[in-house]
Order: sequence, then C-alpha cells, then structure tokens
Amino acid sequence: MHSGSAIAYTKLNAKGTQKPYPVIYLHGGPGGHYSNDNIATLQVLADSGYTVYLYDQVGGGNSSRLEHIRDYTVQRHIAELEEVIEKTGAEKVILIGQSWGAILGTLYLVDHSDKVDKIILTCPGPIYPYNDRAVKEKIPDSLHFKTPHYSNKDGNILAANLRTDAMAFMATNFGKKLAGDAEADAFAAYSNALVNRSCVCDTANISKLNREAGNGYYAQLMTYLNLTKITDKRNIFRNTGTKMLVMKGACDNQPWDATNEYLALFKNSRLMFIPGAGHFIFIEQPQLYTSYILGFLNE
Repeated sequence: MHSGSAIAYTKLNAKGTQKPYPVIYLHGGPGGHYSNDNIATLQVLADSGYTVYLYDQVGGGNSSRLEHIRDYTVQRHIAELEEVIEKTGAEKVILIGQSWGAILGTLYLVDHSDKVDKIILTCPGPIYPYNDRAVKEKIPDSLHFKTPHYSNKDGNILAANLRTDAMAFMATNFGKKLAGDAEADAFAAYSNALVNRSCVCDTANISKLNREAGNGYYAQLMTYLNLTKITDKRNIFRNTGTKMLVMKGACDNQPWDATNEYLALFKNSRLMFIPGAGHFIFIEQPQLYTSYILGFLNE
C-alpha cells in the first residue's frame, strides 16, 4: 500500500460467465478480520460469476500493525479501501459491509459513488457522529424483533480489568502502547469472545463463533476514537443514489434507530429483515444471506 501497510487478502475467482463488477467484502470491527466462514459463504457469489475480494484492514487479521497507533484513522481505512479498489482494475465494484464495514463502505461511497455499482450493508453500525435523536421510530411489531440474550456491555464488563483499563487510558490519551501488539491482540480476542455472545439469535450457535483469532486491539480502540470525531456526512448521504440493500437480523444487537437512519437518508435503499439471525447473519442463516444478496445483485 502507498500508506506502507501490508494488507492480507483472499481472492475468490469467478466461475462461469464473469460478472462485470467484482465484490469487495468489508469485515466488522474496527480491528476485525475476515474469517473462513466469510470465505465459505461468499464462495456462493464466486460460483455465480462474481469475483470476490476479502481483505484484512490494517491493524487486524494478518495485515500489519502500526507503530504509531494514532495513525489508525477512518481516513486511512478509506484511503486503503480506495487503493484496494484501484488494484482490482475494475471500473466499478460492489461493496458488502458488515457492521463497522458498513460504516466504512458508506463513508467511501459518499466521495466515490462513481466507483460503486451497488452496496450491501449487513447489520450496519450506527452513522457517525452518533445522533440518538436522528431517527426515533419504534421498530415495527410485524418484524418480530428479539433482543439478544446477552449484550455487548455484558461482555465488556466481564473482560475489563485494571491493566486493560490502563492500556486504553494510555492509548486514547497519549497515543502510547502500554502493552505490545501481541498482548493487546490476545486481550482483544478474549474480549471479543465475550462480546460476540450478543451476536447470535440462538445461544446454541455461540460455539460457531470465535473459531479464529485475529482482532487488532489498537486498531479497534483508536479507529473507534477517531470515528467519534469525523465530519457529519448526512447531508451528502441524502444526495447519494447508489442502490443499497440493508440486511438486519431479527436479533441484531445494533439499535433499530441506527439501521433505520440508513433507510431514511439513502433514497435508493431498502430493508431485508432476516428471521433466526443475530448480528452475524452469515453464521446463522447463510443460505438466506447469500440468496438475498444474489437476488439484489442480479436484478
């Protein structure tokens, strides 16, 4: 990368008649990574003629960690996504953004709509700067939304201790690593294992999560800190006509208001509600996940 990042990626080659635009998958986090489950699920798209790229954003998975942790910024992630798109050589791409990946994808979209054919948001995180008064609409009873058995807060409370509190304090206030990347990433894997319990509809499926480590602690912490300080792009969102599919699991741990704001701001968006799935639709409802994506792409 021009930024100096070493980025790990997987390419799934299209089979049969190749579609004109490739798919780029943006994983959750920040500081997350793509998994073997993502690869297996998205192989269905490759089998249907779409070239698919998955990559670990800087600071997570098998991609490089940064020495100066204040360099983990939203703008850096956007710039590196732009370079990934350029390296595909495609005139346009299709973006699939999961959770934080949806935030990253839409922020890229507003300044590069000419390069995005369609965008799919799966269980998107909130639009930032966060505005809890932006959309106040009760989730329709007809959707039969269910609150997850666990919450993110439950997991964070269980994981935190005096040392990790000090790690976060030194990082966010002074830009310093109290612990090295290996130790910090090990804590991120432990913490995410507890937080991810809120990401399924059926708690029996918790065992399907966390089969692979790879989360980047400092990328997660510092990118999120930067995310809370970005310029509000809502007025630009309103003028973006790119076709958007928003998919939400019936037990998604993200608030309905956050999801509904995408539908309110993006004029060419629509919602697909997925029963029997939490935040990770591809884990609990992989066939519905891929069938709705393919239906949207093949219109």
